[in-house]
Amino acid sequence: MDLATVIGLAVGWLGVLGGAWLDGLDVLSFIKASGPAFIIIFFGTAGATMMSFPFDTIKEVWPITKKAFRRQELDPAAIVTQLVGFATKARREGLLGLEEEAEAIQDPFLKKGLQLVVDGTDIEMIRNIMETDIAFLESRHKVGESVFGTFGGFAPTLGIIGTVIGLVHALSEFGGGNSDANALVASIATAFIATFFGISFANLIFLPISFKLKQNSQQEVLLREVMLEGILAISAGDNPRIVEEKLKAFLPPRMKMDMEAAKAQEGGEKEE
Repeated sequence: MDLATVIGLAVGWLGVLGGAWLDGLDVLSFIKASGPAFIIIFFGTAGATMMSFPFDTIKEVWPITKKAFRRQELDPAAIVTQLVGFATKARREGLLGLEEEAEAIQDPFLKKGLQLVVDGTDIEMIRNIMETDIAFLESRHKVGESVFGTFGGFAPTLGIIGTVIGLVHALSEFGGGNSDANALVASIATAFIATFFGISFANLIFLPISFKLKQNSQQEVLLREVMLEGILAISAGDNPRIVEEKLKAFLPPRMKMDMEAAKAQEGGEKEE
C-alpha cells in the first residue's frame, strides 16, 4: 500500500470538510443532500470519459486505479550493483558466463536484455529492441494518466451542470407560486453542492491519481534506462568500474552516497 496516496486522500478531504465544519456548516446534512449532485457528477463524468476512450481501455480503469494505491518496489541502486556484478563476471568469464544469471533474473526487461547479450546480438540491435520496449511501456502508462486526467477535466463541468439544474428547479418552484424566500435560498444553496463536489472530486481524487500514475511511470522508465545503459555497457565489454560510474549518473545524490558508504563498509570488512 502506498501510504502517501492514502494519507494524502484522507488529509485532503478532512481539510475540506473540516474547514466547512469549522465555518458552521452541518456536514452530515450537507452530505445527505448531495445525492442528486453525486449522481450527476459520477454518471455524467463516467459517461463522458467512456465516450473519450475505447471500451478496452475503460475496462482497465480499476487495475490502473490500484497502481496508484500500490507502492512500487523499485531500487535503482540495487540494479546498479547487480549490473556491475554482471559486468565483472563478463570481464572474467566472457559473455557466455552470464547465461545462468540471465535465466535466474525475475525482471522480464532485464532478462531479455541480458539474454540478447549472451546470444551475441549486435549492440545497436539490442539498443533498438530495448528502446522500443521502453517506448511502448511509456505509451501504456500514458493511457492511465489520460483516463484520470479526463475524469478530472469533466468533473468540474458536470458539477456546474448539476448546479444549473438545481437553480432551474429552485427558481421554477419560486415562480410557480411558492413565495417562501427562505426555501428559495435553501434550494439555491443546495444547488451549489454539485459544483463543490465536481471541483473536489477533480482536485482531490482524479487529478492527484493522474499525477501519481505519471510519477510512477517516470520512476519505472528511469529504472529501465539504467538497465539499458548497463546492458549496452556489458555488451561493449566496458570495464566494471566504468560501468558503475556510467550507471551512478542516473542516481540521485543520496543514493550515490549510500552506495559509496556500503562499498566502503564492505571493503573494511574484507580487510578485517
